[in-house]
Amino acid sequence: MEFRGAVAVVTGAAGGIGAALGERFHDAGATVVLSDRSGAALETIAARLNARRANSAHAIVADVASERENERLITEARRLAGPIDLFFANAGVAMGTDLSASETDWNTSFDVNVHAHRWAAKYLLPEWLAAGRGYFASTASAAGVLAQIGSAPYSVTKHAAVAFAEWLSITYGSRGLRVSCLCPQGVNTAMLRGGDRPTDDTAINANAGNVVRAAGAVLEPHEVADAVHDALVAERFFVFPHPEVADYLKLKATDPERWLAGMRKLQRRVFGV
Repeated sequence: MEFRGAVAVVTGAAGGIGAALGERFHDAGATVVLSDRSGAALETIAARLNARRANSAHAIVADVASERENERLITEARRLAGPIDLFFANAGVAMGTDLSASETDWNTSFDVNVHAHRWAAKYLLPEWLAAGRGYFASTASAAGVLAQIGSAPYSVTKHAAVAFAEWLSITYGSRGLRVSCLCPQGVNTAMLRGGDRPTDDTAINANAGNVVRAAGAVLEPHEVADAVHDALVAERFFVFPHPEVADYLKLKATDPERWLAGMRKLQRRVFGV
């Protein structure tokens, strides 16, 4: 991935990892299109980046929980910035706990964490395949390759996000498509902190957040963005800002009984059950 002169679209870019990704890609020379449901925060970030380099950042308010909004985002991004070189599907929600989670929680989790990736790829791929190149990246989570204690909807949908990224790479990798999947563990974002607002549906429940904190170091968003930049330059599929996640994944593959026992031990440590 060559960022200088490229056009990069980042969803969920009003704060946290998404904002850090947008700034890191911009620093590397890309024109960035930032998207989120929060227009005010996006405009502030875009204005700051444009002050460094004129007309190099654009803000588009969009709710990627629908196919129509994904199509509109991509169409508008192309109009404002030109052909898209990199699309980073970063927007995500963390909601619901166990089997008592509402159908709304499950459906919203699938729409944002999985279907948004599918819908975006649907409208990006024809142009990319015709050109013989393009880069699709997505934020899953360490939960996508391991599991999320305390939240079934998050765990299941993040696994699906990883599976979709793998399928894209397998299916279109020989036709010029590059794919990366970001799987961080704890990151200091509103999602981990429980949301900046009590009604924020991106807020993971407090106990699940405590599990993440207990599992290892909590990184800052800019640290994750640096790891992503380096991985995309190298065109690596998995991005593990927490290296231990790769070790846990190896254990899961080679000794699943031990891995499951370890996860149950962690659950008892945090939940007491």
